[in-house]
Amino acid sequence: MDRAASGLRVGVSAASPPVVGRRPASRFSRALLVVNPASRRGAQFHQAALDAFTRAGVWCDAILTEHQGQGAHLAATLASGYDVVFTLGGDGTAMEVVGALAGGDGPPVGILPGGTGNLIARTLGIPLDVRRAVPLLLGGRAMRVDLGVLTGAPPGRERRFAFAAGVGIDATMVAEASATLKRHFGVPAYMLSWVTAALRRETFRARVTVDGELIERDASAVMLANFGAVLNDLIRLGPGILHDDGKLDLCVFSPGTARDAVRVAWKLLRKDFQADPCMLYRAGRQFHVETFPPRPVQADGELLGDTPFDVTVEPLAAQLLVPDWRAVEAE
Repeated sequence: MDRAASGLRVGVSAASPPVVGRRPASRFSRALLVVNPASRRGAQFHQAALDAFTRAGVWCDAILTEHQGQGAHLAATLASGYDVVFTLGGDGTAMEVVGALAGGDGPPVGILPGGTGNLIARTLGIPLDVRRAVPLLLGGRAMRVDLGVLTGAPPGRERRFAFAAGVGIDATMVAEASATLKRHFGVPAYMLSWVTAALRRETFRARVTVDGELIERDASAVMLANFGAVLNDLIRLGPGILHDDGKLDLCVFSPGTARDAVRVAWKLLRKDFQADPCMLYRAGRQFHVETFPPRPVQADGELLGDTPFDVTVEPLAAQLLVPDWRAVEAE
């Protein structure tokens, strides 16, 4: 079939995007899809995503990014012409777009998993199969989510995050995961890196200010969490962590021995947050984090530089699409 006759125009850059159009059959009529072809599964599932929009009856303009940061520019300049924006790439691509649209009255953002960890998609309960994720998000609901705004790592740079930012085991896991293993095996590469880092039981001196309160202790991990559930609620990072309460939650883990580490891990698995000398929690709106010596910093699985850094909260700044599982189960 001739491509022009089929309604498909093909291009490979932001200036000449591939477009697929069909008569709309949902509450969304026009979608913008920002694709990072350099992500682990972005190029692989690009066409599958377009086919899913076609089956859903939604006109989709897909644009392939060519360098880091372009997703934010594309979203900021083009989103007003659409009633929904999707991303297909890793967590970095997702947060470029979410950050560019934060705090405004623009369209909601649907995150399609195309990276290695896909932490944000997993946290939101979005299926890893884009062919299933597209119709579920198009038929899902939009929810408002607080965002953290991290500055100072590296100096002069501002970065928003949706799930968590931290130093310690989580950042070491990201930094040491093999690029080859990530590309071939995905999440298991991170798991291997996490186990290796945990077995070393490295600690550092952490000095954290939370809304004016100074907290100082030795730690193996310091996290500022916006969502408490990890890996489809297999683990919870702490008690009462909510994504829409206008606060982030400081989680400091300080196991001094292998036995302490096992106990902390078991308590997180059991969602047991009774008082423990190796676990500390504080909710707040403004944070300053220092470590001695300086440590790498990660936010939503992306390395951003070294400590120190500052974090503030943007209440309900992002509008994200999530599956409406109750409606699905009722069908």
